[in-house]
Amino acid sequence: MKKFLSGFLMGDCTPANFVLKPLLLLGFRLYLAKVFLFSGLNKIQSWSQTLSLFADDYKVPLLPPEVAAYMATTAELLLSVLLILGLFARPAALGLFILNAVAAYSLAHSDFASLVGHWQHILWGTMLAVLFAFGPGNLSIDKWLSDKWENG
Repeated sequence: MKKFLSGFLMGDCTPANFVLKPLLLLGFRLYLAKVFLFSGLNKIQSWSQTLSLFADDYKVPLLPPEVAAYMATTAELLLSVLLILGLFARPAALGLFILNAVAAYSLAHSDFASLVGHWQHILWGTMLAVLFAFGPGNLSIDKWLSDKWENG
């Protein structure tokens, strides 16, 4: 009983590690992929409006608006697919974390900044940090590749 309680209290809980943790990480990956993928798809549907937003509202530091628009859209589309697959999920989470941080910074300096928007970026950033720290979980291509490479 002591071993169970110490494991449970310190995070080494077998049911959580084998069931809850993989499902939670998969849920984070799919939710975040949906958010960023839909954002990227919206950007390419109206590219002229996207360029206008980056020029006028999204004051991305250090980059010309057109370069920032291309980089953000490419990152949202590509890294979201990697998250869905759980392929190179840690680098994808890190890339989206940086993109999210720049977006939050730009939002804070825009005319349409809102409290809800800030909290969304904080939530997404936290979820991306969890994915970066813990990896994509057992329900991922990364796990399959890791097992394959480890065993030979």
